[in-house]
Amino acid sequence: MSTSKYDVSAVRREFPILSREVNGRPLAYLDSAATSQTPRCVIDAITDYYERYNANVHRGLHKLSEESTAAFEGARETVARYIGADAQEIIFTGNATEALNLAAQGWAMTHLRPGDSILLTEMEHHANLVPWQVVAQRTGSHLRFIPIDEEGRLDMDEARRLISDRPRILAFPHASNVLGTINPVAELVSLARDIGAVVVVDGAQAAPHLPLDMKELGADFYAFSAHKMCGPTGVGVLYGRFDRLEETSPILFGGSMISRVRWEDSDWNIPPHCFEAGTPNIEGVIAFAAAIRFLESIGDYRTYEDLLVPYGLSLFERMPGVRLIGPTTPEDRLGVFSFTVDGVHPHDVSQVADELGVAIRAGHHCCEPLHKKLGLHGTARASVYLYTTTQELDTLAEAMDRVRQVFAVAT
Repeated sequence: MSTSKYDVSAVRREFPILSREVNGRPLAYLDSAATSQTPRCVIDAITDYYERYNANVHRGLHKLSEESTAAFEGARETVARYIGADAQEIIFTGNATEALNLAAQGWAMTHLRPGDSILLTEMEHHANLVPWQVVAQRTGSHLRFIPIDEEGRLDMDEARRLISDRPRILAFPHASNVLGTINPVAELVSLARDIGAVVVVDGAQAAPHLPLDMKELGADFYAFSAHKMCGPTGVGVLYGRFDRLEETSPILFGGSMISRVRWEDSDWNIPPHCFEAGTPNIEGVIAFAAAIRFLESIGDYRTYEDLLVPYGLSLFERMPGVRLIGPTTPEDRLGVFSFTVDGVHPHDVSQVADELGVAIRAGHHCCEPLHKKLGLHGTARASVYLYTTTQELDTLAEAMDRVRQVFAVAT
């Protein structure tokens, strides 16, 4: 399978790890929803930094520091352009979790009052649930949740009703890391705007796969991570509308985030710098910019992924004893396939798959309340990305045949 502008074989050659074997079998890496693999150009960007201009940013007048600062701030410009934002609206964090915590602690903690409500969904990752639990506990506000329907989509009738109750904050995932569901961001933002709510979007799963334009989406805050987008670990981004950032308090304090320091008190720097205390992950940020340039250079990978999703769905339809979680219509979901095998623990499913070189995830995927809602202790999860092939999905189907044989699953 291919698209006219996309050569998956050529793309795969850019990823050194994809040539390795696991248990004597070619690696079939189907865990990109947890962490994507890294192309050679990103690895080279990290090496180049350490070999040529390793120095701290914003703090030196010597040549290496100037080059490091220029590359770091150039990366901010690259990220901003990629998501349709202004550079001053891009805050670098350690990951999407830290980015969401900044929105929760920096804005909500200082603006919410007792009796206010925070509206979330039943499909939240812990990173977009636990911070709001803490905010609610400390401010006297309370949490409400938009339910999901039987196929794992948001119940939009209930969403409209709950939003009409005027929550101060609406926070939700652009796409679910368990269900694969793509949520109607524009509609939810519009509803929230009508009642003056602040919108926080967890974009960790969507940013690797969907085109982003912050001006179009209209969210106040949007969080995502480099390591799910062919970049390194340890780099996250919080986009914040500049007027919201001006209302947001820093949550980390020290060097770089200040404009003036006295013995008794200090003045903060302007956004985004007031939110980036201390020495950042310089090489990681620079390498993330390399990852974005890679994504922009390889062709129409999103259309290629759009073909992988129905292919995966068709395979699951033909797997006896296997139940897929989430929407069954390709246009409503990403290539995140969480599933159960009758009578087999997800960890056992993953272990048998690993014996055939297939890397999938097992557990509750940091969505324990969602799994309880579904009546499940956990699921196995296979996820695709721009380097995934139909042959790898076929190998997953082969692994499920092996699972049924090993555990005598009825067919």
